[in-house]
Amino acid sequence: MHNIGRGLIFLSLLGATAYADPPPTDKIVIDVITVNGSGCPAGTAAVAVSADNTAFTISYSAYTAQVGVGTRPTDFRKNCNLNLVLHVPQGFSYAISSANYRGFASLAAGASAVQRANYFFQGQSTTGLIQHALPPGPFADDWQSTDNTEISDLVYSPCGEQRNLNINTELNVSAGTSDTAHTTSFVTMDSADGAIATTYHFDWLTCPAAH
Repeated sequence: MHNIGRGLIFLSLLGATAYADPPPTDKIVIDVITVNGSGCPAGTAAVAVSADNTAFTISYSAYTAQVGVGTRPTDFRKNCNLNLVLHVPQGFSYAISSANYRGFASLAAGASAVQRANYFFQGQSTTGLIQHALPPGPFADDWQSTDNTEISDLVYSPCGEQRNLNINTELNVSAGTSDTAHTTSFVTMDSADGAIATTYHFDWLTCPAAH
């Protein structure tokens, strides 16, 4: 297990947002409909909702991209596509206002790595993956990247409709000029005990009363 408290490297995009309305107090349930990708084999991704309904987390236990000694040619890229159904209390609509991704990277001199992600509701046009580059090698430390959405750009779930939420993530390591015959470079978003997780923050709206 990597120690996430040793001094995180932060990679951010856009500005901070605030909740439009207070979150609902009733329990929120998230059903995982499908999980696909080389970074999240069956049984290696778990979803949990925070007690105050302001966020949910996804933890992985086998999400590592790597190049170099002991790796396969396809190991340089790992991805995960999750299709979720969020059962929220009636009368509420939600958007994803920000997302925090965390992990550990060990990059040899000359190697580099990027983390990419996007999320969208069923029926929406798929947007391009937002990319964050990690510091180039030599580098060995915990990392964190943050995607923030401006309030004016938030996309809310339709009131009174059930729309699945799709979350796509990717880790990619490039060998570059590193000595792949004698070194291994990797970037991970996994956690053996769930201590490292990606966090998606809600922004809530109260739906207009039906007439």
